[in-house]
Amino acid sequence: MQLTLDRAEQFARMPLAYLRQEYPNHIMHVLNGPEDVLSPRAMHPVFYGCYDWHSAVHGFWLLLRCVQRYPQLPARSDIEAIFDEHFTPELMERETDYFRVGGRASFERPYGFGWILALDQELAQSTLPRAAAWRAAMQPLTLEIRRRLLDYLSKLSYPIRVGTHYNTAFALALSLDQARHIKDGELEQVILASAQRYYGKDTDYPAHYEPGGDEYISGALTEALLMSKVLPAQEFAAWFDRYLPRVSEVEQIMQPAHVSDPTDPKIAHLDGLNLSRAWCMKNVLRHLPAHHAARSAIEASIQRHIAASIDQVVGSHYSGGHWLASFAMLALED
Repeated sequence: MQLTLDRAEQFARMPLAYLRQEYPNHIMHVLNGPEDVLSPRAMHPVFYGCYDWHSAVHGFWLLLRCVQRYPQLPARSDIEAIFDEHFTPELMERETDYFRVGGRASFERPYGFGWILALDQELAQSTLPRAAAWRAAMQPLTLEIRRRLLDYLSKLSYPIRVGTHYNTAFALALSLDQARHIKDGELEQVILASAQRYYGKDTDYPAHYEPGGDEYISGALTEALLMSKVLPAQEFAAWFDRYLPRVSEVEQIMQPAHVSDPTDPKIAHLDGLNLSRAWCMKNVLRHLPAHHAARSAIEASIQRHIAASIDQVVGSHYSGGHWLASFAMLALED
């Protein structure tokens, strides 16, 4: 259960097909008047595919991630072509215009915010010859999202802990990585302060209530992922032991979620949960001491979670196929 060239090629082929597939489409759209009754592509000339806006964003992220890991990827030329087609200054300006219309302050907040910044980071570190031009084209949107994230954190009094799109910790983890990579000190410091304010004093998290029936991320483990990026290793280990004491005994976290119907759009979220849990656990382990009491249990749990859902990714029903490969990539990376 490792990332390989063949598996990365299979993953890449999924968004290559779906990023140009406009329908079916799940629209989150505020109508200010009859003039706002528009098709997905008219509203979002770049991110109209993959069923919904945020899945299109991380579909492009996945393409860059695959070719960065494997420059010899057979899909490379197709990846370059789809970026050339979509990442133009004109289309990105129109994409950004959508956010400038009144009544849309909460559109894709914060999940899509995090993925846009993750995509910007991937473009910044890409070795593809035209990546810098694609990134420059996306800059108006990136800067608009950055501004919105800072504004949001200035007024978000309490974190949102659900296991779906509104989770605060997930978006902050992606955004913190981007801020550090591009050396955006202001954004980094705001995220660090926000994370400490929201989560720094958390203890004895009720992880035994997970999972919810349509969750694709773990509220407990995603928070731990973020704090592993925020705190120095020694402080994190102490925080983690207060936050999830006896974690190895919490079967609801250690065992994969059962997915009864992978063709159901909401129940299919649980495959994503299994994969994102593995990603979180891997990152948490990197910041725990070698002798930590829960290490062997977490290592075994990672393998169980990946095994439970990895075969549901390639060739899956569109309910999962439009997004699961991105989470599989996170789970399988070292």
